[in-house]
Order: sequence, then C-alpha cells, then structure tokens
Amino acid sequence: MSLIAVKDLSLTRRESLFAGLSFSIAKGDRLGLVAANGRGKSSLLRVMANEEDVTAGTITRARGLIVGSAPQDLPERLLSLSFHDAVHDALTSEVAEAESWRVDILLDDLAVDEAIRERAVHSLSGGWQRTVLLARASVVEPDLLLLDEPTNHLDIGRIGVLERFLAALRRDCAVVVASHDRAFLDAVTYRTLFLRPEESVDFSLPYSRAQQALEVRDAARNRQFENDMGKVRALRQQAAKLKNIGINSGSDLLVVKTKQLSERADRLEERARPAHQERSAGAIRLTNSGTYAKALVTFDEASITAPDGRLLFRTGRLWIENGDRVVLLGANGTGKTRLVERLRTAVAGSDPDIRGAASLKLGHSDQALSQLDRFATPWEAVKRSSDLTDQQARTQLAGAGIAIDTQAAPVARLSGGQRARLALLLLRLARPNFYLLDEPTNHLDIEGQDMLESELIEHGAACLLVSHDRAFVRAVATRIWVITGKRLVEVDDPQPIFDKLMSD
Repeated sequence: MSLIAVKDLSLTRRESLFAGLSFSIAKGDRLGLVAANGRGKSSLLRVMANEEDVTAGTITRARGLIVGSAPQDLPERLLSLSFHDAVHDALTSEVAEAESWRVDILLDDLAVDEAIRERAVHSLSGGWQRTVLLARASVVEPDLLLLDEPTNHLDIGRIGVLERFLAALRRDCAVVVASHDRAFLDAVTYRTLFLRPEESVDFSLPYSRAQQALEVRDAARNRQFENDMGKVRALRQQAAKLKNIGINSGSDLLVVKTKQLSERADRLEERARPAHQERSAGAIRLTNSGTYAKALVTFDEASITAPDGRLLFRTGRLWIENGDRVVLLGANGTGKTRLVERLRTAVAGSDPDIRGAASLKLGHSDQALSQLDRFATPWEAVKRSSDLTDQQARTQLAGAGIAIDTQAAPVARLSGGQRARLALLLLRLARPNFYLLDEPTNHLDIEGQDMLESELIEHGAACLLVSHDRAFVRAVATRIWVITGKRLVEVDDPQPIFDKLMSD
C-alpha cells in the first residue's frame, strides 16, 4: 500500500510549476527530487506535508500517516531556543511528557556534542541549524521523511553523519530528498523524479544513472519528433500537389483525398512532442582578466591560528600558479575559513608569509554571500560594481536569472539560487584573475553547478576553493590541499580524504 499517491497534480504560482504529475511513495522508498532552482521542488514537498494547496489534482495519504518535514529555513520562533529545546518542541505534548528521551537518543545518533545541544539556535552555524531541522523532522518517528536541501552548509564530515543516519532508519520509513548534491543523491536514493512543467519523469535509479537514462529518453523523443515532423511536411507537400491537380481537373475525388491528407498531417503534428528543454534559472559566466605572473600566491611557512591565538596548522612552502584550481579540504574546525581570511588580508595589505603577485586581482565570495549585504537591491549591486549603462545592467541581471520585476526588489527577498547567481555575476564584473570561493555551489541547482564547473575550466581561472560538494571537487580540481596533523599537505586523489572525513 502507498503512503502517498499523487494523481494529475498541478501547481501554478506566477507560472505553472508542474502539471499532470502522478507518482506514489511506498514504504521504504528513497526518492530523489531533482529540478532547477524555482521549479517547484520545495512547493511539492510542502504539498506532500499537507502544508500547501495545489491548483488541481488529488493527493491521497495513508490513514494515520506521520510526516516529518525538514524545510530549508528555520521558523523564527525557534531561534531563541536551545538546540535541544528546538528539537523537543517538535513533539506533541503527550509524547513530550512520556517519551522526552527520544530527543537525547536522536541527538546521539546525529553525533551532536553536549555543548552544541545547549547553545541557542541563533548562535549556531548554518550547518548546525540544518541539523536542528533534520532532528525535528526525525524525532516524531515519521513514516515519511521529507528533506529540502539537507546538505546545504554541511561540511563533508556532517554529510557522512547524515548519510549514515538515513541508512540506519527503520526499513519501512520512506524518504524524499530535494537536493542539488549529486554525490549525496547517488548515496542515499534509488529512485529519481525529474520535476518538469509537463511530463515529469520518474526512474527507479539513483541520480547519475537516472540522468543518463533521461538523456537517452530525451534524445529518442527528439528523434521521434523530427521523424514525425518530416512525415507532416511530406503529407502536406503531397496534399498541395493533389489540390492543384484536383483544381485543374475538377476531380471531386482528389479534393476529398487532399482533405484527408491535410487532416492526417494535422493529427500527426498535434501528437508530435519534442523533448523537454529546461528553461535556465540563469546563466553563470566568469572571466579571467589574465596575468603574466607565474605564481599568483606564495605561502612561506605561514602559521594559521584560531582567534584565541592557538596554532591550527602551518602551510609549509606552497604556491598557486596561473591556471591552478586548488581545492582546500579538512575536517570542520581545522582552519579552512581562517586560511581564506588570512589570504584575503594578505592580498589587501602586506603579510610576511603569504604574498600575492603584483598583478593579482582577487574575486572573493563566502558561503554566506555576505558581499551582497552592502547592496539594497540587485540593480544597485550591479550599478555600483560596474560602469554598465542602465540597459546593460538590466540585460546582465536578466541573463543571471533575475527578472525585471525583481531587479529593484530587496536583495533579501531573492531565493538562494538567485543570490548565488547575483554573487557570481558581481565576481565576473570585477574581472579578477584569481578566485577565492568558499562553498560556491551552495544554493546552486545542478545546471548552475555544471555552468560554474565549465566556466572555471574553460577560462583557466586560477582559484582556491573550499567545497563540500564531492562531485564539484572531482570535476574542477587540478590540485588538492588537505589540512591534517597541523600541516597543509598536497595529495593527488581526493577520494581517500572524502572517505576519511565522512567516516570520522
């Protein structure tokens, strides 16, 4: 028996997000939900959780179904609570009175330290806040667990905890995950639903294999469409010839035949459908202003320290050359962010142990996209960051997926995907020759990740990247640096590092 059965579901907001959607979730299912930014994944999860109404169609839930939902954002009322109390708040009063021990057992399973449990939610990092949401959804012991971008802001170690937690759920608990993390989807799901405005596609395969199957299906659909349209053209040409002959000869039979051929062409054209072409959520383009310097950044036994002065690690003698794409890996708290901050300071001023080339021009983006905070609107951000004309600014913003009616709206109202694309647009307008990017794939859909990968590779941009996205790291890295044993060392293969970080 299905936990949830969806039939001919349609949802329209400012535009149609999806229509004619039908699928079911059975006990124990592991479904990955994939679509571009703003294409209805979060809305569909809210519909399944009975938190949002649909435009048309039906959704049938099993009697007594318990749904646990972990959205992307925390309710504001939870921010002042402690981690422990925010999770406890998800229990009904009856369960909380009789089984409050559930919270502590669950937090043990999620490897939440005692010190973290007592901290106020507002003081926690984005990764720990994401864990609060997961814990609230799980503590109710759901039959169906709905997760919206659960790996955002998690480091690789916490992703490992999450993957093990999901693997250990009771066998009949179904999980639906909306995510852009390709490696995570491959690890935790075995069904993939590609959400489309029409004709969404469901494969009984994990993401990577499902994507290959989708490409084969779409290619076959396009070949069939071209074949059908060729037949339509041939029928219409034949009908035109017969029409001329019929007119000249006065043959009623040829007139009837002409009408039959035209009607057949109309029916075939009406049935013919090309493969779905995903409308981009916004282009991502980078640039590389170039430099003749061989070594853009040089590290000479720099000591990276915590705010309290405690030594985190030493860099040794390392350098980043023009065209290098260096990925920095390390466990949480080992000093990745401190190195990024130190490098930014060194480029802006002087540092005896970290030197940038005289021609280095830095482009920086942090994982919180805090560089956007100084701008009121996307329009202001582009105008203050460039010498573009008004029309050029509008065109650039629209190309990045920020529509005309949104360009003068507060930056805070943009979706995560729009904010990420705006930040990358500002980087391109700055024309750097060295990129310093901290978790650049956060909030980007899979199309955006592919674009970013292609741009970094195509332009030969030198960069230092901090990323938890394993698929992204494998695609772009030319060098891997790892913080281990209070040293920064270079390794050839990231996979053993991923394995160690995820198992710790």
